[in-house]
Amino acid sequence: MEKMQNYKVADGMKPVMVMVLVQILFAGMNILYKLVAEDGMNFTILIAYRMMFAAAFMLPLALVFERDCRTKLTWMVLFQAFLCGLFGGSLSQNLYIESIALTSATYAVAMYNLVPAITFILAIFFRMEKLAIDTNAGKAKVVGTVMGIGGAMLFTFYKGIEINIWSTHFDLHSQPNSHEASISHKSSGSLLLGSMVSLGSCVSYAIWLIIQGKLNKRFPYPYSSTALMSLMGSIQSVVFALCVERDWNQWKLGWDIRLLAVSYSGVLNSGLAVTLIAWVVKKGGPLLVAVFQPLLLVMVALAGSLLLDEKLHLGSILGGLMIVSGLYAVLWGKSKELQKMTQLESQTSLKYESNSQPIQVVTSIRGDVNSEKEMVERT
Repeated sequence: MEKMQNYKVADGMKPVMVMVLVQILFAGMNILYKLVAEDGMNFTILIAYRMMFAAAFMLPLALVFERDCRTKLTWMVLFQAFLCGLFGGSLSQNLYIESIALTSATYAVAMYNLVPAITFILAIFFRMEKLAIDTNAGKAKVVGTVMGIGGAMLFTFYKGIEINIWSTHFDLHSQPNSHEASISHKSSGSLLLGSMVSLGSCVSYAIWLIIQGKLNKRFPYPYSSTALMSLMGSIQSVVFALCVERDWNQWKLGWDIRLLAVSYSGVLNSGLAVTLIAWVVKKGGPLLVAVFQPLLLVMVALAGSLLLDEKLHLGSILGGLMIVSGLYAVLWGKSKELQKMTQLESQTSLKYESNSQPIQVVTSIRGDVNSEKEMVERT
């Protein structure tokens, strides 16, 4: 019994460890985004290459590992894959980079932490999550989501005193402070429009998590679903990039930071990370993925401090603690719900067994009586 409980705990920790790995991969992508922005690469072309690299990476994996077990494709699966490519790939990513252009990277990342709340509302609306505010688990999920959003806002908008934890003297910036200097020139109109665009990106990402959960039930093959999503997203992104950017020189890739950015974001983020997200959605639902979004701020801050010589402040430490505390509260609530579900399943199975045993006894008694009657009649 104790071994079985330890196995369940270890199995329940797998989605958590996977999502931490996903946020680390996303943090590396954000660092590369900053570097290619300084290099002058068009972001719509970056998204197009990212989706193409993802499709080229995932299609062979799907053909090799899920060739024999995969069911036939239906029009509904293709339609849901098209929606996943739209909301989780081309649309959300292009809206995200447009919000960075209109506001700043820090502001866009802060707005993106509305994803847990939006996903929570959509999951309740589509009956993929239960609010259950009268239970401790439901209260923990609500409080944890609010704490994660509040910690992200505190992390972003409150600086406080500068804290020097380490000093690596390692800076990958080619033009230090060039991006921060351009932020002060943003007008109020562009900030308002950027906020609306960023909110649209958050809603698009949350819708993708919901559709991904629906697709997992109909087509439970993570490699194939990610490959279809990447293929659909690459077609959409290339068409959009061709409409926006007509200069073919922008499409050229060399052995430089641009090739590293598109290959990293395509293979590791839109390929590997999306496959892992699809697996976590299947295991724990869309909300379990969304609540890890504020953790990206902490990862980006640590990576920026180590690789870009960015400074940490008191607000970063306090906001990071709130994010981690909120994440723990949501995970605690999810674990309590999972324990309750397993208890109900075990109770129903015990009731079924207890109800089936008398029937078996009665049938065996009837069989014995009938056999005795037959023997008496023969004699």
